[in-house]
Amino acid sequence: MNLNELRDNPGARLKSKRLGRGIGSGKGKTSGKGVKGQKAREGVALNGFEGGQLPIYRRLPKRGFHNLFRKSYAPVNLGTLSAAIKAGKIDGSQPITEAILIAAGLASGNLDGVRLLADGKLSRPITITVSGASATAKAAVEAAGGSITTTVAARVEPEAK
Repeated sequence: MNLNELRDNPGARLKSKRLGRGIGSGKGKTSGKGVKGQKAREGVALNGFEGGQLPIYRRLPKRGFHNLFRKSYAPVNLGTLSAAIKAGKIDGSQPITEAILIAAGLASGNLDGVRLLADGKLSRPITITVSGASATAKAAVEAAGGSITTTVAARVEPEAK
């Protein structure tokens, strides 16, 4: 098969209806748009307009809440970190920071920080500083003989009265 022999499947491309090509075509003169008015003009989009009745998107209640101040962190798993150290992308003998993780391509730099998660195994002790870490990730790093420092304080839930 050659490039010049490539064809679409039969019926894959519909021929567009030619508008305004005489009365015999069935779509001549006004091209199926009726006579005058807003909808006969070009560039009209009346999505959601219900003839003056209050549209459904305004009649239905809004749901949920969007927190403008919520922080989002880039997740980095222990297994990914361990693989990057073995591959030589990160020097495991030096302290690891968020900037090093972003430079190595393990985390996205346009989020509010990096959160360490416990998926995978850590084979050697490391010293790491990140925004946050799960409790199991902290335990795994300390069990491997390393140390972990978090820059964002853990949120304390208020006691119910």
